[in-house]
Formats: sequence, structure tokens, C-alpha cells
Amino acid sequence: MADTVLVTGATGTIGSQVVSALAGLPGVSVRAAVRGAKQVSSANNVSSVEFDYDDHDTLKRAVDGASKVFLLTPFAPNQVELAARLIEFAKAAGVRHIVKLSAIGCEHEPGIQLGRWHRAVEKLVEASGIAFTFLRPNNFFENFINYYRAQPDGAIYLPWGNAGCSFIAGADIAAVAKLALTTAGHEGQAYELTGPESLTIARAAEVLSEVSGRSIRYVDVPEEAARAGMLSAGMPVWMTDAMMELHAVDKAGYAAAISPAVQRLLGRAPTSFELFAQQNTLAWKA
Repeated sequence: MADTVLVTGATGTIGSQVVSALAGLPGVSVRAAVRGAKQVSSANNVSSVEFDYDDHDTLKRAVDGASKVFLLTPFAPNQVELAARLIEFAKAAGVRHIVKLSAIGCEHEPGIQLGRWHRAVEKLVEASGIAFTFLRPNNFFENFINYYRAQPDGAIYLPWGNAGCSFIAGADIAAVAKLALTTAGHEGQAYELTGPESLTIARAAEVLSEVSGRSIRYVDVPEEAARAGMLSAGMPVWMTDAMMELHAVDKAGYAAAISPAVQRLLGRAPTSFELFAQQNTLAWKA
């Protein structure tokens, strides 16, 4: 009998890659949770289901008959409350295993706000009695496409100083998620996931310049200027505060450590930033 895996956040950066990793896999039925139930894959084993954290009926229908859940909580100030609802419905539906996308360092308490939210959800999963696996990745390479994108003037503006970060490719996270969702032995585990090196923003800009043919450079922004820029762009105060805390952790060099988990779990080295940049060259073309 095929396992039915509910993938939340199925159209997002990581969720979409988890769907892709599971697409076409024998013995697995993938249920992609999306707003509007739009189809996200042409694979025969992937179907879409309407999903809204604020609509309890959609949560119940989404988990009904599911044996496993890839849990990705929205970036919202009430994300712990939203996750609690889904976990409650998942337990009632007989879900056997939850693989939660968490964040590196969230086990260090009290930690920053982002970490506190993730750890609070982890504790809810632990208390539910459902088998679990926690994936705790570092910052994503995809952030250079979605959030740290080079501006029209060629600059990447971040308040990171000269610190490095062991960024990771979303595809590597998805590969580990696939492993945890489809093979035994990952229950009760928390995996710290990083890329193969500690990458500075200046070095990332050099790589992006090489693959794009543009002149891309890093501009270190004073923290107060970064905060003011976020607020003037309409970012809510709670989100600005959370992001500035994360930037401060990165600037202090706390995100530079490299974990061997991807190599150990997948039997290969994590994807390099150079390869990721080459695979996504068009994202940085002028």
C-alpha cells in the first residue's frame, strides 16, 4: 500500500522541491497542499489539495488518509498556533510521521525569535506522540534569488559585515526530506543541514558576476539603515525585528559552521554555490 505524503507549502522554495523529489516515486502518493488546489506537478503520483491554515475544514481534508506530513509553517507571527492546529488534525487522522522544516540553531534557547518559533513547533510535534524528524537547515542559496537579489545597480545590500555562512541548496534539503519521508531510521532525529563551505556575501557576489556576466558587488549596510529600509518598504515591525535578529546572528559569524549531515545522509557532498549559480544563471542576468 502506498504511503500518502502531505506536503505543506507545496508552491514555496522548499516545499516545491520536496514535491519534485517525491514526484514519480513508486509506492508514494504525494498530496500537495496549495491555495486554490492548483496542480503543481504532472507526475501521476502527485495531486493537489486545497489548504488554508485558517480554514479548519481544509486542514481536516488535507490530512485525511495521509500517513506522513512534510510540515512547513508560514512566516507569520502566529505560526506556532497555526502549526498546532495542523498537528492536532494530523494526530486525529492517524498520521504516523511528521518531517518538519525547522531552522539551524533553534535548539539553543532562548535564541532569536525565528528560532523560538521553530523550536516551539518542534516541541508540539514531540508532545503529539507522532514520530518525527526535524530538518534544521542554514540559509538557502535561493535567498540570493528571492530576498538578497542584486539590485539594478548591481549591488547586494545586506548588513552582514564580512562574516561567512554555510548556505545550502534547497534541493539538498528536499533530498534529505525525501530520505526521511520514504526510508526508515530517521524517526526521532534532528538533522543540521548546511552547504559545503562558509560563503561570504562578497564571495557570492563574485560568483554571481562570473556566471551572469554582470558586475555584482556586495554593499555592507549599517544595521539601522537596513532596519529603516525594511520599514520604509512596508515590512511589518514584527517581521523587521525577526529579520534583523537573524542578520545579526549571521554578521556575528554564528552561521558559518559546516555540518557533515548532508554528506552522511545522501552519500555525496552538498551542492556548491558555484554549481547552484550555474544552474540558475538566468536569475541574475540584467
